[in-house]
Amino acid sequence: MPLGLGRRKKASPLVENEEAEPIRAGLNVPGMDGLDGGVVGLGEGATSEGLPPPPSSMRPRLIFHTQLAHGSPTGRIEGFSNVRELYAKIGEAFGIPPSEVMFCTLNTHKVDMDKLLGGQIGLEDFIFAHIKGQKKEIEVFKGEDALGLTITDNGAGYAFIKRIREGSIIHQIQVINVGDMIESINGHRLIGCRHYEVAKMLKELPKGKEFTIKLVEPLKAFDMISQRSGGSRSASGVQLGTGRGTLRLRSKGPATVEELPSAFEEKAIEKVDDLLESYMGIRDSELAATMVELGKDKKNPDEFAEALDETLGDFAFPDEFVFDVWGAIGDAKVGRV
Repeated sequence: MPLGLGRRKKASPLVENEEAEPIRAGLNVPGMDGLDGGVVGLGEGATSEGLPPPPSSMRPRLIFHTQLAHGSPTGRIEGFSNVRELYAKIGEAFGIPPSEVMFCTLNTHKVDMDKLLGGQIGLEDFIFAHIKGQKKEIEVFKGEDALGLTITDNGAGYAFIKRIREGSIIHQIQVINVGDMIESINGHRLIGCRHYEVAKMLKELPKGKEFTIKLVEPLKAFDMISQRSGGSRSASGVQLGTGRGTLRLRSKGPATVEELPSAFEEKAIEKVDDLLESYMGIRDSELAATMVELGKDKKNPDEFAEALDETLGDFAFPDEFVFDVWGAIGDAKVGRV
């Protein structure tokens, strides 16, 4: 039987060098109510397609410590079930509008994209919230096909720069930095757009012409000024956790407790993430994890393709990609990397 008979038409790559890398609206946090290494998955709210969030009385009571990344007293937050609610709780804790929160990092106050809050939060992780700082408007001449940017988003309407490729056009413009939120391109407002929409717009800008990009950088502490990127640094007097176990925030459905990924699943997720970058120009560990979850119990690639269409049909993955993902999952099962 041919793979994916009657499947949707093949999707063209979203981006090439202007990669889109989403922060999913799902978080993960370990260990709840005696369930060591558990994961709680939480949804964004009631929709026609998903389940409504559980009542507040049934939500897991997990308390996290947080600070504003540029400096603040330590706050305590709890009772959130998705990224938008998390930002609202941070806003309540520090008396700021939730819309001021650009993104969060775990266990470091610096703009370190390796510590970006995305797929999971460890139960003992310390949350640092990065809020809006200086606005910038820059004229950029697009002298090459690729600008050298990787774009991600915060799951709440803000797309920002996750990586800048060394030697690229953007790398030569010192006022553009990792962590900068993209507010508009050529007057087109991008608040509320997803990472792939912004990446596509950057890719489609005509070569050989100038464009105007408006950015908002995170508000920085004194020791963070003029740094394109930074490593991990603990806040003084704060003991940071290892983050074993996860609280998952899903885009649909209520919170769920799950086991931590097995060694096989971790290897498979990493390989599938590599395939996503190769075929589609994006990196998305949560999407890769979903694909591994869908495929790990399937008996053949046709069952896997059908499961992908049912759950992730909007992506319209090409057949050759599905074959490679099936192979990667199979390789991970038998210990081949």
